[in-house]
Amino acid sequence: MASPAASASSDSEMTHLSQRDAAEIDQQLMGPLGFSVDQLMELAGLSVAAAVAEVYKLGEYTRVLIICGPGNNGGDGLVAARHLYHFGYKPYVCYPKRTPNPLYSGLVTQLESLAILFVSVEDLPGNLSEEFDIIIDAMFGFSFHGTPRPPFDDLIHRLVSLSVIGNSAKRPAIVSIDIPSGWHVEEGDVNGEGFKPDMLVSLTVPKLCARKFTGPNHFLGGRFVPPPILRKYRLHLPPYPGTSMCVRIGKAPSVDISSLRENYISPELLENQVMSDPFDQFIRWFDEAVTAGLREPNAMALTTANKEGKVSSRMVLLKGVDKQGFVW
Repeated sequence: MASPAASASSDSEMTHLSQRDAAEIDQQLMGPLGFSVDQLMELAGLSVAAAVAEVYKLGEYTRVLIICGPGNNGGDGLVAARHLYHFGYKPYVCYPKRTPNPLYSGLVTQLESLAILFVSVEDLPGNLSEEFDIIIDAMFGFSFHGTPRPPFDDLIHRLVSLSVIGNSAKRPAIVSIDIPSGWHVEEGDVNGEGFKPDMLVSLTVPKLCARKFTGPNHFLGGRFVPPPILRKYRLHLPPYPGTSMCVRIGKAPSVDISSLRENYISPELLENQVMSDPFDQFIRWFDEAVTAGLREPNAMALTTANKEGKVSSRMVLLKGVDKQGFVW
């Protein structure tokens, strides 16, 4: 099992790349260091999916819209969609500018084999908040120049409209891959009119614009940077914990502890629903716990009272049980 993404030290202590250095590192990786573009894309997409699953837990967040652009950033999104499906999420993909490149068409075929729904821009619901719990921005990466053109300009505008709603209202969490689409790779949201993602997953090395990210969740993904790259560019990157494919940058947002309380109200147990033999009833409940995958169902609180009525409780481990009784 992959380890949870630990928190790295301060964002300011990390290396942040210019657009030029980011492009050079990609060339080095796919040149003398022997990586292929599809290999890097697979690792990047897996990192994104892992970061999303780290923060946005299944149950509360299930429906994920991935908006993919025509380049490598879009490919990362396609890969992330596949991994999120296998993690148990329900992904939908909006991929308006497909490319005939076999790499990308293969990624599409993989998603189609999983019956993942592709949604056209025209068929996107008017109110994204009602249909999706998470929106992943995989439109443009660090190599993008200029102004977004249709239909991506309108899609970005829709994300802007969502990001200004605020956290108090129900809206999807917005996740950007490497660069929030529409931001300058080095200067960030220059005119202040871009959208503000809730999560940024920087890839390989954070880009300079990541310093302008103010959302609650910044992660680094891409656990593959070899020592020659680290030395040549004097990179300072956080260690990845355990087997995790992502690492949090900075501190996790504060949590209202009181909000973590669960509602333990359960259906009433009627007399006619209880088995006549309490031993049989226990075995039934125990088997249900094992089937449901409850961890350590044999760990139980045993409460006893002495002849004076003094009560004591302790945790015990059940070693065995049969008609003769319990063995602790």
